[in-house]
Amino acid sequence: MNNRKIIKGYKTLISSSWNVDTSTDKFKDGIIYTLYSDEFNSLKVGFAENDKVLEKKLSSEELILLDMKKGNKKDLFLLVNTLKELGIKYSENLYFKYSGSLMRHLSILGWPVGRSLYKQRKIRKELVCA
Repeated sequence: MNNRKIIKGYKTLISSSWNVDTSTDKFKDGIIYTLYSDEFNSLKVGFAENDKVLEKKLSSEELILLDMKKGNKKDLFLLVNTLKELGIKYSENLYFKYSGSLMRHLSILGWPVGRSLYKQRKIRKELVCA
């Protein structure tokens, strides 16, 4: 017969060295977007505060707007970190080398990619009656 003791107690919270950014800047609503460079065959993902800022970016560089939607900087931060964990490399200004797998990842993660370069596969199942 085993004699087991039940130890009751409370765990203490250990402080960590994480720097938590409590500013509301990450949660400020704006536009998340995907741009395509035909010259370099690359994608640029980003965040703009409003339509005017996005239009200025489009006019200053030769990029094609694939798609955009409402979002915030936190969405961009989460996307970049997720892609980094998946092993997808990018340059300093969030330019990614275009690939089918990158487009698939962006689409699955809910990032606006449009339909001009990426078409989702439709999976159809048929029921077979015997």
